[in-house]
Amino acid sequence: MGVSIGPAMLIGFVFMIIGAVVSNVLRAKFQRYSKIPSQHGMTGKQIAEAMLQDNNIYDVDIVCVPGQLSDHYNPLNKTVNLSKDVYYGANAAAAAVAAHECGHVLQHAQAYKPLELRSRLVPLQNASGKILNIIMLASIFGGAVLFQSFPLDLILWVLIITYGIFALFALVTLPVEFDASKRALVWLKSTGISTQTEYERSKDALKWAAMTYVVAAIGAVVTVLYYVSLLLGRRDD
Repeated sequence: MGVSIGPAMLIGFVFMIIGAVVSNVLRAKFQRYSKIPSQHGMTGKQIAEAMLQDNNIYDVDIVCVPGQLSDHYNPLNKTVNLSKDVYYGANAAAAAVAAHECGHVLQHAQAYKPLELRSRLVPLQNASGKILNIIMLASIFGGAVLFQSFPLDLILWVLIITYGIFALFALVTLPVEFDASKRALVWLKSTGISTQTEYERSKDALKWAAMTYVVAAIGAVVTVLYYVSLLLGRRDD
């Protein structure tokens, strides 16, 4: 008896579709808010510079990178990487994204525990991805050999552990992203840089950005539960 990857692939496909819908809503929100110039006239780059200076951080570079919504903070080389639309944009969407990435800078500077935990999980997540790729390829092209060579319970445990690491990483990512958005919104509001309307637009854009991580976390947890149910079902036989 082998392990059918069909249901797991179906779970992944369903959450991929949900994630795509959320991502499309996020892009639509970003594009709509990007067309409305902000009253302060500050670009994303200037927003990031101001937020970092207000928090006495001067050793982080702000650079422009290709792509759309490719914005991220790299703690290894201490760079806030902003996409062209955010880097040069002077609107609520650009302000939200720039401030959010600076929120990650503050987390790094203050040794925010969930961020440190997520960083430690990266090597495990990468290793889990490689293991899963091997299992999936073996299941597709040599399923009979795989299931004859290894006990089914062992394969299930490997799947549970690897997907469990993905789920843990996704769950740890949630407080990291929510906290970065909270820091961004608090700063935008407390400094008075954003008007109330612009603040609400920034808040809405960050809410939909966070939803992409929520969908990924739920999908990862559901996949783990599926394989756990298979393992428990075998023990009941």
